[in-house]
Amino acid sequence: MDRREFLQRSAVGALALSLPEMPAFLKGVPMGVVVHSYASRWNAKTESQKYPGFTNALELIDHCKAIGAGGVQTIVKDWSADFARKVREEREKTGLYLEGSIGVPKHTGQVAAFEQEVINAREAGATVLRTVCSTGRRYETYHSPEEWQTLKKNALTSLQLAEPVLRKHKVKLAVENHKDWRANELVGILKQINSEWIGVTIDFGNNIALLEDPMQLVETLAPYVVSTHVKDMGVQEYPDGFLLSEVPLGYGILDLPKMVAVCKKHNPAVTFNLEMITRDPLEIPCRKEAYWATFDGIPKADMDRTLRMVRQHSYKAGLPRFAQLPAEDRLAAEEKNIVSCLSYSSNKLGLK
Repeated sequence: MDRREFLQRSAVGALALSLPEMPAFLKGVPMGVVVHSYASRWNAKTESQKYPGFTNALELIDHCKAIGAGGVQTIVKDWSADFARKVREEREKTGLYLEGSIGVPKHTGQVAAFEQEVINAREAGATVLRTVCSTGRRYETYHSPEEWQTLKKNALTSLQLAEPVLRKHKVKLAVENHKDWRANELVGILKQINSEWIGVTIDFGNNIALLEDPMQLVETLAPYVVSTHVKDMGVQEYPDGFLLSEVPLGYGILDLPKMVAVCKKHNPAVTFNLEMITRDPLEIPCRKEAYWATFDGIPKADMDRTLRMVRQHSYKAGLPRFAQLPAEDRLAAEEKNIVSCLSYSSNKLGLK
């Protein structure tokens, strides 16, 4: 698929006339946008008249309102109390919901700063804060069982430090499956914490990279769901394993209507946040021995099942690539993908 064809296929409402309407019980708040969907435009260094970069949450909120989103999930680090009030005013003016994205304290010396970020986010109107326990992908960042066990220990410590702050300010923390936790591992951590203030951000597509069935992942984590990262995924085989890429909603392999329904069943108030990252495919080198360094006890049958799925649903025209495009074309593709996904969510997921 060449660039022009991809941009045409990603245009607003590309699938809107070809699929049946969703049942009324799924209708609700329009889909929000995760700041990471604007990976090229957020704090962009490239000058663009048509796609100017976003430098703060206020600009992101205004733009997301203009394109029909229902809310935003954005980084709250380094907000002042004054800026938090401005965000609240803008959020109230636009009618959008707000979720924060926040880091958790690694030790007691960071708890005060964490609490101030929670206070600022709460002042701005956020009652849900998404977080991650690992900044890197499991199969790339951790190279031994010992390193992975250290991550698990540190994550538990961080969440235990965060919990009293969350309880005090009545804000929920949602831990994402960030290509780190497999579903049962994340459930295990939540059971150890055992707090109504800590749940999960279910990322619909990430755990394909960890050889998990995406529907089974959603069904396992849904009892704890507080927030979501909605995406659709394209796959393609390559010698060391498979390629994995976010693609516009409706073009990939995920059963999005069922995933949305499962999440709503467990939490009728859950928000659905689009994370459509316009980038080159990720390599998942599951045929290489190094990939398995932290997956002790996980059957290789999971890899066989995943690779069968990849072969069955391989992206026919080849997964789209963007890194070599001129900056303006990357920005254009990013915007078209996001608007297309919002149209799909409204027309086919009933989020409107």
